[in-house]
Amino acid sequence: MRDSDTALATAHAQVERALADGALRPEVEGFFDPDTYTVTYVVYDKASNEAAIVDSVLDYDPASGRTSFESADRVIDFVISKNLQVKYLLETHAHADHLSAAPYLQEKLGGKIAIGEHIVAVQNVFGKLFNAGTEFQRDGSDFDALFADGDTFAIGNVPVTVLHVPGHTPACIAYAIGDAVFVGDTMFMPDYGTARADFPGGDARQLFRSLRRILELPDETRLFMCHDYLPPDRSAYMWETSVAAERKANIHAHDGVEEDEFVAMREARDATLDMPRLILPSVQVNMRAGHMPPAEDNGVVYLKMPVNAV
Repeated sequence: MRDSDTALATAHAQVERALADGALRPEVEGFFDPDTYTVTYVVYDKASNEAAIVDSVLDYDPASGRTSFESADRVIDFVISKNLQVKYLLETHAHADHLSAAPYLQEKLGGKIAIGEHIVAVQNVFGKLFNAGTEFQRDGSDFDALFADGDTFAIGNVPVTVLHVPGHTPACIAYAIGDAVFVGDTMFMPDYGTARADFPGGDARQLFRSLRRILELPDETRLFMCHDYLPPDRSAYMWETSVAAERKANIHAHDGVEEDEFVAMREARDATLDMPRLILPSVQVNMRAGHMPPAEDNGVVYLKMPVNAV
């Protein structure tokens, strides 16, 4: 562990305490959306019934331009069945593959919508791309809370430490909640590897360093993926693994893979990938904390489709 990395040291100590004291380990329930391969999590403290929802999904049909709430309603039903009190609606980053349901969940369940403070870099890039105008402030104010690297808070009795893990996007963060770390798109299950790093502000070298940062946590740390894409030799979707399993077997970033080797692999692989199917609607909504752009003078909300944009 780098001696200067105070945030990582805080998260490391927090995980060790949680591993030693079961009362500091959160309960985690995952909800998989097969349309976007996304996992939404409800993380809660059984002693206090306080909870957070991580990386929620708003159902969106691009052919009709219609949204629906089946995925979010499954989460709501679970929260109500457990009598949980939602304190936070946490985003690991501004997703490019699904729309966030955070505003809908906030309306139904309460809680603060939160993301990393570097979201402002994403807002500046995509605010220009979509010509969002002066009504879009680009200062993170669409969110209720912005977290910096090393920030701490709690969900009931369970401590939380924020880790800035850029590379996939400049704004990516991971939430260490007790002994459970929600890594966003930084990494996937060991047999699938790591996230792409070719979006605006992405960087494969930063991604490698973020991966190694997470993998400096204790071996028994539970890691929860934001996505799972089923490899051909696996029959079931999975989204929970451990630091030890990733260090041993991640096909892109296991122990022994050097930084330059990873960067060459990642950049070559990214050059072959198509853009996510929902990237244009997703980013327009998610850079606004899941809110739609303002309705136009006819009362209709529109999502823009740039054509031949540089």
